[in-house]
Amino acid sequence: MQNQDESERHKIAAPHWTEEQVKRRRQRNLAIAWTLAGLIILFFVVTIVKLGGNVVNRPL
Repeated sequence: MQNQDESERHKIAAPHWTEEQVKRRRQRNLAIAWTLAGLIILFFVVTIVKLGGNVVNRPL
């Protein structure tokens, strides 16, 4: 009987999100995704600029 009481005591209730919280979380996730995509594009462009135009003419 004691084991059953132990398991009941350690249960955690799942959070219940309101519509507003779900909407804000989705907006925040989209903002993070767009920022990450922008940084990836920025790093790619900077890399290409630093390598210069000769990167296409290199021998294979």
